Amino acid sequence: MRIIFMGTPETSAEILKVLIEAKHEILCVVSQPDRPKGRGQKISFPPVKEWALKYALPIEQPEKIKGNQVFISLLESLNPEVIVVVAYGKILPKEILNIPKYGCINVHASLLPKYRGAAPVQWALLNGEKLTGVTIMKIDEFLDTGEVILQEKVRIEEEDNNATLSKKLFSLGGKLLLKALEQIERGKAKYTPQNEAEATQAPAITRESGEIDWRRSALEIHNRIRAMVPWPGAHTFYKEKLLKIWRSEIYVADLESKFKLPGTIVQMVKKVGFMVATGKGHLLINEVQPQGKKCMPAYDFAIGHDVKIGETLPN
Repeated sequence: MRIIFMGTPETSAEILKVLIEAKHEILCVVSQPDRPKGRGQKISFPPVKEWALKYALPIEQPEKIKGNQVFISLLESLNPEVIVVVAYGKILPKEILNIPKYGCINVHASLLPKYRGAAPVQWALLNGEKLTGVTIMKIDEFLDTGEVILQEKVRIEEEDNNATLSKKLFSLGGKLLLKALEQIERGKAKYTPQNEAEATQAPAITRESGEIDWRRSALEIHNRIRAMVPWPGAHTFYKEKLLKIWRSEIYVADLESKFKLPGTIVQMVKKVGFMVATGKGHLLINEVQPQGKKCMPAYDFAIGHDVKIGETLPN
């Protein structure tokens, strides 16, 4: 099919690769503008742009699309059969939705209408879901409210974090998208309205979303750690320096300790990490990243920084 592809992050790039390998005709790739990134704030390309350049595909990076008549006219001139949108980062105006013959199609990493919004994978993890999935949806003028074409469920494993779960979901999403495009082209696609009564939201994650409140339960904190990989990273402070926590385990056995205050380090676990008291239960910290340094085993951090039982991480 003749496709305009719109997307920005690495997950989008993987879907673009699937379309290219399936021999669909990619007329143009649309991505967010280049942005400064990292400690040096060096201007970097979005991952989708890198793939577009690799395959010598035309690329557009408008700062804004609503009311941008030059950009809209360009899309019209390409005469696409469909526009595929994967984590592009902007809501498409009606002028763009009306351009393609078969409409605009979105790959969304949840079982819509659950988790509409920018961060469905992270919110599923934050809420301790055991099941999520992928939806192929026809886009309308509102946020993730369009008719469902295909859906498939995915089980969330205990060891999953945002990075691993996203990879699984968008790998499935590429296969499901190809199936949906085939159905659309053959006139066999079914369009099912979403049940508004079951809708939930998944708003964008911010840097502050990674803050750990040790007064919450061990389960809630563990889920926050999983949800914040790789960005922004769940974090606390040790001796007034940022300490990101990348991996943890809920300690399910009873643990007797004279230290009850949430955030208190109550035990060292040799070669594994250190135990922290929470508002309910204890959390074993396995992997950390001190400010300005690389990730390391939590036990190595504790030994190297002379962490003592009874010290308290701030809430």
